[in-house]
Amino acid sequence: MKTLTLTKHHGLGNDFLVAFHPPTADDEVLARWARRWCERRRGVGADGLIIGESAPDASAQMALFNADGSRAEMSGNGIRCFAQALAMRREDTLPQAMTIMTDAGVRAVELTPTEDPATVLTAVDMGLVVELDEPAGWTALGSHPDRPVAHLGVGNPHTVVGVDDVNAVDLLYLGSRLADVNLEIVEAGPQPGEVTMRVHERGVGLTDACGTGACAAAVAASRWGLVSAPELVVHMPGGSAKVALDRPAPGRVTLTGPATYVGTIEVPYL
Repeated sequence: MKTLTLTKHHGLGNDFLVAFHPPTADDEVLARWARRWCERRRGVGADGLIIGESAPDASAQMALFNADGSRAEMSGNGIRCFAQALAMRREDTLPQAMTIMTDAGVRAVELTPTEDPATVLTAVDMGLVVELDEPAGWTALGSHPDRPVAHLGVGNPHTVVGVDDVNAVDLLYLGSRLADVNLEIVEAGPQPGEVTMRVHERGVGLTDACGTGACAAAVAASRWGLVSAPELVVHMPGGSAKVALDRPAPGRVTLTGPATYVGTIEVPYL
């Protein structure tokens, strides 16, 4: 029986399976594996499958397949998990800096140890946050005209909506009607310089956290005046991450949060 080694990691509950140098680079096969292995009752269970390969001008390159098999350009939690997997594979001594090629371009990553040997703190230069056109189906969704809305790209597409109470919104229903975008709802607080966010991720559904979504929410909340701070804390169901605005350069953001190693498993493949 042919088997492939997977390591499982999570960033604030947003979990990923990581495999290096699989025996195929065929997207159709990798998508099928993602659907099989990410399934939570009949598979290993995860929000996505990350494939790692060598890269000539970076520490490594990653390709991310969502749980439904679709390929995503970028993931803020996924790249942190991948960086941890890469450091473990190379037996790096921390702190460690690396560059990772993604479908959205090269991202610089810095890893530092924590008191938990299974967890590293990871800072990622997430690149420029840009304006996007509204996604397909947005007008039909019927968002209240008084609510602030931002359509932003953080390597992947996001729609952020300001609300009074993130727990009062049927996010699963709304997100399922926007297949082409990650949907975040955000409210100010609970403390100054903080926002609270929930997310529906395309290709996955409701997740405990979203790194690119945290960046989009922080930028939107700052523009709307919900918060006023150069570095924001973004609270999500799975925990909190920090987003530094205009760092390392104007228009760019840096995301800092944990990545935790869960375990290793051998899975059969065809």
